[in-house]
Amino acid sequence: MKVLSVRANNRKKCFEIQTRRGPYTFPYSETDTPPTPRNRIARLFVDPEVARDGFTYELESGAEDTVLMDWVLYYNRDPKMLAELLMYKLTCIADDKRKTSGLSTREICRRLGTSASQLYRLLETANYQKSFEQLIRLLIVLGCEVSFDVKDVDKRRRA
Repeated sequence: MKVLSVRANNRKKCFEIQTRRGPYTFPYSETDTPPTPRNRIARLFVDPEVARDGFTYELESGAEDTVLMDWVLYYNRDPKMLAELLMYKLTCIADDKRKTSGLSTREICRRLGTSASQLYRLLETANYQKSFEQLIRLLIVLGCEVSFDVKDVDKRRRA
């Protein structure tokens, strides 16, 4: 997600980030080198070196830090990003299980009722067009029992 603009809000002690999907905030305390009243932000800009997927700030002391939008989205518990992260984790688990299952690609495809090219698309970590149902079916074929644990998040972090 591209950053359109960023500004520092010293009163709220946070960065205010503007994107096409809307505004986000990110507290100074979540950064590796947080600004302080004695070490203020000297320069703040959307960073073209990270393809405008984040911003960089420089403190008066000369320390510099870059914040990527992934961190901002994770902090703000962005549902789309968290669902993609879960899909990525399940895909990695499925690929590891496939390698250790002892089943051939042909046998996995036969049990799923799909083609080898569809199986490889399903195992591609950068593909987010697949469904959770497909991943769960694959994990079951690979001999896994799939269950989900739903927990309340820390109330302080809830938006």
